[in-house]
Amino acid sequence: MDQLRQSLLDAPIIEKGEYQYFVHPISDGVPMLEPELLREIVIRIIRKAELENVDKIVTPAAMGIHISTALSLMTDIPLVVIRKRQYGLDGEVPLFQETGYSESEMYINDVEEGDRVLVLDDVLSTGGTMKAILDALTDEVGADVVDVVAVIKKAGENELDDTDYNVKTLINVTVEDGEVVVVDAQGDE
Repeated sequence: MDQLRQSLLDAPIIEKGEYQYFVHPISDGVPMLEPELLREIVIRIIRKAELENVDKIVTPAAMGIHISTALSLMTDIPLVVIRKRQYGLDGEVPLFQETGYSESEMYINDVEEGDRVLVLDDVLSTGGTMKAILDALTDEVGADVVDVVAVIKKAGENELDDTDYNVKTLINVTVEDGEVVVVDAQGDE
């Protein structure tokens, strides 16, 4: 994960209120995402995630889409995007998500009871979005969450700490004094 590690160390930091936020191509789409970095990330996900018998990759809009699309192309597993817009389609399930700096409603379509899913996101920070998604998939939809992966984890407490959910990560970082610090270059298993 040399490219991911280095790209995080080089990431600019901005402040959103009290929250120090790193700006990265995986989590923000800027600066430009190089194909080599995306390829490295997807290969690592394939090696780390439980993909056998997964029916669908599920990802929240918007920044999980590029990673999940690349993974879908490499594994032939269909992709479902959890949207921020309501379409009113049959079986649509709403969920409320809250992060360290925003809150909104999201909507799940095309995941049905018994579907075996991999949930994939770009960053695990406060855990608010991931917890809301996992709760909705298991409690509301009745899906079987086979595995959960976040590319980058911002180390520290999050809303998943006191739950039974296990999120695998590729790299764990923190932001200290306006710089990204790699806490665990291998991430969580």
